[in-house]
Amino acid sequence: MVKLNKIYTRTGDDGTTGLVDGSRRSKADARMHAIGEVDEANSALGIAIAALERGGRATHVAGLRRIQNDLFDLGADIATPGEDFEPGEMTLRIVQSQVDWLEGAIDAANEQLDPLTSFILPGGSEAGAALHLARAISRRAERALVSAAAHEAINPLATTYLNRLSDYLFVLCRLVNKDAGGDILWVPGASR
Repeated sequence: MVKLNKIYTRTGDDGTTGLVDGSRRSKADARMHAIGEVDEANSALGIAIAALERGGRATHVAGLRRIQNDLFDLGADIATPGEDFEPGEMTLRIVQSQVDWLEGAIDAANEQLDPLTSFILPGGSEAGAALHLARAISRRAERALVSAAAHEAINPLATTYLNRLSDYLFVLCRLVNKDAGGDILWVPGASR
Protein backbone atom coordinates (compact mmCIF):
# COMPACT_ATOMS: atom_id res chain seq x y z
CA MET A 1 0.00 0.00 0.00
CA VAL A 2 1.25 3.44 -0.88
CA LYS A 3 1.34 6.03 1.88
CA LEU A 4 2.17 9.64 1.04
CA ASN A 5 2.50 12.02 3.96
CA LYS A 6 4.18 14.74 1.97
CA ILE A 7 3.63 15.55 -1.70
CA TYR A 8 6.82 17.47 -2.34
CA THR A 9 10.22 16.00 -1.53
CA ARG A 10 12.55 18.46 -3.28
CA THR A 11 14.56 15.49 -4.59
CA GLY A 12 13.49 16.28 -8.15
CA ASP A 13 14.52 19.91 -8.05
CA ASP A 14 17.76 19.00 -9.83
CA GLY A 15 15.85 17.69 -12.86
CA THR A 16 16.06 14.02 -11.91
CA THR A 17 13.55 11.50 -10.63
CA GLY A 18 13.83 8.15 -8.90
CA LEU A 19 13.13 4.72 -10.36
CA VAL A 20 11.91 1.68 -8.46
CA ASP A 21 15.46 0.35 -7.99
CA GLY A 22 16.55 3.61 -6.34
CA SER A 23 18.53 4.89 -9.31
CA ARG A 24 17.91 8.41 -10.56
CA ARG A 25 17.27 9.52 -14.12
CA SER A 26 16.91 12.82 -15.89
CA LYS A 27 13.29 13.82 -16.22
CA ALA A 28 14.06 14.14 -19.95
CA ASP A 29 15.15 10.47 -20.17
CA ALA A 30 13.27 8.31 -22.71
CA ARG A 31 12.02 5.98 -19.94
CA MET A 32 10.67 8.93 -17.98
CA HIS A 33 9.08 10.37 -21.12
CA ALA A 34 7.20 7.08 -21.64
CA ILE A 35 6.02 7.08 -18.02
CA GLY A 36 4.69 10.62 -18.50
CA GLU A 37 2.85 9.66 -21.67
CA VAL A 38 1.21 6.71 -19.89
CA ASP A 39 0.15 9.08 -17.10
CA GLU A 40 -1.37 11.43 -19.66
CA ALA A 41 -3.26 8.55 -21.30
CA ASN A 42 -4.61 7.58 -17.89
CA SER A 43 -5.72 11.17 -17.25
CA ALA A 44 -7.47 11.27 -20.62
CA LEU A 45 -9.32 8.09 -19.63
CA GLY A 46 -10.52 9.94 -16.53
CA ILE A 47 -12.03 12.61 -18.77
CA ALA A 48 -13.68 9.93 -20.93
CA ILE A 49 -15.12 8.25 -17.84
CA ALA A 50 -16.58 11.55 -16.65
CA ALA A 51 -18.13 12.11 -20.09
CA LEU A 52 -19.61 8.62 -20.10
CA GLU A 53 -21.09 9.12 -16.64
CA ARG A 54 -22.49 12.55 -17.60
CA GLY A 55 -24.03 11.06 -20.74
CA GLY A 56 -25.71 8.25 -18.83
CA ARG A 57 -23.49 5.59 -20.43
CA ALA A 58 -21.81 4.20 -17.34
CA THR A 59 -21.86 0.63 -18.70
CA HIS A 60 -18.27 0.97 -19.95
CA VAL A 61 -16.90 2.68 -16.85
CA ALA A 62 -15.92 -0.46 -14.92
CA GLY A 63 -13.74 -1.66 -17.79
CA LEU A 64 -12.11 1.75 -18.14
CA ARG A 65 -11.40 1.90 -14.40
CA ARG A 66 -9.77 -1.51 -14.68
CA ILE A 67 -7.61 -0.12 -17.48
CA GLN A 68 -6.72 2.92 -15.39
CA ASN A 69 -5.47 0.59 -12.68
CA ASP A 70 -3.52 -1.41 -15.29
CA LEU A 71 -1.93 1.83 -16.49
CA PHE A 72 -0.60 2.44 -12.97
CA ASP A 73 0.83 -1.09 -13.10
CA LEU A 74 2.32 -0.21 -16.48
CA GLY A 75 3.91 2.94 -15.09
CA ALA A 76 5.46 0.88 -12.28
CA ASP A 77 6.67 -1.65 -14.85
CA ILE A 78 8.36 1.03 -16.94
CA ALA A 79 9.86 2.57 -13.78
CA THR A 80 11.53 -0.77 -12.94
CA PRO A 81 14.72 -1.11 -14.97
CA GLY A 82 16.27 -4.49 -15.67
CA GLU A 83 15.85 -7.46 -17.95
CA ASP A 84 13.79 -9.71 -15.69
CA PHE A 85 10.18 -9.11 -16.67
CA GLU A 86 8.61 -11.65 -14.33
CA PRO A 87 6.37 -10.06 -11.71
CA GLY A 88 7.31 -10.55 -8.10
CA GLU A 89 6.06 -9.68 -4.66
CA MET A 90 7.65 -6.23 -4.91
CA THR A 91 7.82 -5.95 -8.73
CA LEU A 92 4.85 -5.00 -10.86
CA ARG A 93 5.00 -6.12 -14.48
CA ILE A 94 2.36 -6.17 -17.19
CA VAL A 95 1.41 -9.81 -17.73
CA GLN A 96 -0.28 -11.72 -20.53
CA SER A 97 -3.64 -11.92 -18.73
CA GLN A 98 -3.92 -8.12 -18.83
CA VAL A 99 -3.37 -8.16 -22.61
CA ASP A 100 -5.81 -11.08 -22.94
CA TRP A 101 -8.52 -9.12 -21.10
CA LEU A 102 -8.14 -6.25 -23.57
CA GLU A 103 -8.33 -8.62 -26.53
CA GLY A 104 -11.52 -10.15 -25.14
CA ALA A 105 -13.01 -6.70 -24.62
CA ILE A 106 -12.08 -5.70 -28.18
CA ASP A 107 -13.75 -8.82 -29.59
CA ALA A 108 -16.89 -8.32 -27.49
CA ALA A 109 -17.24 -4.67 -28.57
CA ASN A 110 -16.47 -5.41 -32.20
CA GLU A 111 -19.23 -8.04 -32.36
CA GLN A 112 -21.73 -5.24 -31.77
CA LEU A 113 -20.44 -3.09 -34.64
CA ASP A 114 -20.91 -3.08 -38.39
CA PRO A 115 -17.71 -3.47 -40.41
CA LEU A 116 -15.89 -0.24 -41.23
CA THR A 117 -16.51 1.11 -44.72
CA SER A 118 -14.36 4.22 -44.34
CA PHE A 119 -11.89 5.79 -41.99
CA ILE A 120 -13.70 7.67 -39.26
CA LEU A 121 -13.14 11.14 -37.90
CA PRO A 122 -12.47 11.47 -34.17
CA GLY A 123 -15.58 12.91 -32.61
CA GLY A 124 -19.22 12.05 -32.34
CA SER A 125 -20.65 12.30 -28.86
CA GLU A 126 -18.79 14.02 -26.03
CA ALA A 127 -17.82 10.61 -24.62
CA GLY A 128 -16.81 9.35 -28.08
CA ALA A 129 -14.61 12.38 -28.65
CA ALA A 130 -12.99 11.95 -25.22
CA LEU A 131 -12.32 8.28 -25.96
CA HIS A 132 -10.78 9.21 -29.32
CA LEU A 133 -8.46 11.64 -27.52
CA ALA A 134 -7.49 8.93 -25.01
CA ARG A 135 -6.85 6.58 -27.96
CA ALA A 136 -4.54 9.08 -29.66
CA ILE A 137 -2.65 9.72 -26.43
CA SER A 138 -2.32 5.96 -25.88
CA ARG A 139 -0.75 5.67 -29.33
CA ARG A 140 1.69 8.44 -28.40
CA ALA A 141 2.54 6.60 -25.17
CA GLU A 142 3.20 3.48 -27.23
CA ARG A 143 5.55 5.40 -29.53
CA ALA A 144 7.40 6.82 -26.51
CA LEU A 145 7.77 3.34 -25.02
CA VAL A 146 9.05 1.93 -28.32
CA SER A 147 11.58 4.76 -28.39
CA ALA A 148 12.73 3.93 -24.85
CA ALA A 149 12.96 0.23 -25.76
CA ALA A 150 15.38 1.10 -28.56
CA HIS A 151 17.92 2.12 -25.91
CA GLU A 152 17.29 -0.24 -23.00
CA ALA A 153 15.34 -3.31 -21.93
CA ILE A 154 11.59 -2.73 -21.61
CA ASN A 155 9.00 -5.43 -20.89
CA PRO A 156 7.67 -6.41 -24.35
CA LEU A 157 4.20 -6.98 -22.87
CA ALA A 158 4.14 -3.32 -21.82
CA THR A 159 4.32 -2.26 -25.46
CA THR A 160 1.81 -4.93 -26.46
CA TYR A 161 -0.59 -3.70 -23.76
CA LEU A 162 -0.47 -0.13 -25.09
CA ASN A 163 -1.02 -1.35 -28.64
CA ARG A 164 -4.11 -3.32 -27.60
CA LEU A 165 -5.33 -0.44 -25.45
CA SER A 166 -5.51 1.93 -28.41
CA ASP A 167 -7.31 -0.77 -30.41
CA TYR A 168 -9.81 -1.22 -27.58
CA LEU A 169 -10.40 2.51 -27.27
CA PHE A 170 -11.02 2.72 -31.03
CA VAL A 171 -13.76 0.08 -30.98
CA LEU A 172 -15.18 1.54 -27.77
CA CYS A 173 -15.39 4.96 -29.47
CA ARG A 174 -17.36 3.35 -32.26
CA LEU A 175 -19.61 1.50 -29.82
CA VAL A 176 -20.35 4.63 -27.79
CA ASN A 177 -21.02 6.65 -30.94
CA LYS A 178 -23.23 3.91 -32.37
CA ASP A 179 -25.84 4.90 -29.79
CA ALA A 180 -25.31 8.59 -30.53
CA GLY A 181 -25.81 8.74 -34.28
CA GLY A 182 -22.94 6.59 -35.51
CA ASP A 183 -19.43 7.15 -36.75
CA ILE A 184 -18.48 10.34 -38.54
CA LEU A 185 -17.02 9.09 -41.80
CA TRP A 186 -14.03 10.61 -43.56
CA VAL A 187 -14.93 11.88 -47.02
CA PRO A 188 -11.65 12.09 -48.96
CA GLY A 189 -11.24 15.41 -50.73
CA ALA A 190 -14.59 16.70 -49.46
CA SER A 191 -13.30 20.26 -49.04
CA ARG A 192 -11.65 20.65 -52.45
